[in-house]
Amino acid sequence: MATGTARKQKVIMAAFDRGQVPTIACINHASVGLGVDFNKLIVALQKFLDECFVPVWGTPAKLVKATRPLPGAWTLVFLDNADAANALGYHDLTVNGLPLAKIFVKTTLQDNQKVSVTACHELAEMMVDPAINLWSDGPNNMLYAYEMCDAVEEQEFLIDGIAMSDFVYPAFFEGFRKPKSTQFDYLKKVTKPFQILAGGYSLVRKGTSVTQIFGSVAKQKRFAREDRRQHRSEYRKRLVKRRNVAKSSRAAAGNGGRRQEKLQPMQPSMTTH
Repeated sequence: MATGTARKQKVIMAAFDRGQVPTIACINHASVGLGVDFNKLIVALQKFLDECFVPVWGTPAKLVKATRPLPGAWTLVFLDNADAANALGYHDLTVNGLPLAKIFVKTTLQDNQKVSVTACHELAEMMVDPAINLWSDGPNNMLYAYEMCDAVEEQEFLIDGIAMSDFVYPAFFEGFRKPKSTQFDYLKKVTKPFQILAGGYSLVRKGTSVTQIFGSVAKQKRFAREDRRQHRSEYRKRLVKRRNVAKSSRAAAGNGGRRQEKLQPMQPSMTTH
């Protein structure tokens, strides 16, 4: 489906049972190589969860190779790009209303990024915030998106020779922590809460206004060139917008039908942390 004719996707509000260990179906629909053997990648991602991520965040999962979405399973799907996601019916959640993470292979390679790192990034963030609706109180009276890898997304390490993504620790979102007082990310690159590394960014919110802050000018320029369609951050923005519209509608109904003025979006900025 062409970009200009893609149908507008409905935002699905969802919550997930966090008391169970999910099975995640790993599906490769990409028409180009991933830069790594798919079977070996699944093994490395499972080791990433078991040995690195779960001891910190306590969110286990079982990854299995599949050719299609499995009943009752979450999905990690590799696609060429956002157009392929639309064409194949992969949207915000699985057809059963369960978490879905998408890795756009051609888009990732065009951005000179590693598919394995992107897959690790998306997996980690799906594990902690599967509904893409969590925010954390941050500096300057702003809410920071509860994303595990955005702030450190260009930092990586190897598992079985395959590149994985750095990720932040819970302390990263705890503003009371003093600099260098504890570990804030897996690779120990972050020294204080809410710090955005040079290759990272964060989605931030003030009221209903949402924007990004960047760790460097170079990152901001790279971000502007990326195809962000169907990205987690875009879905998160749509959730906020939908809630704002619903809130405004209720306010208008209680105010003689007069709509309240919408807040203007904040401008992207550089972090000062």
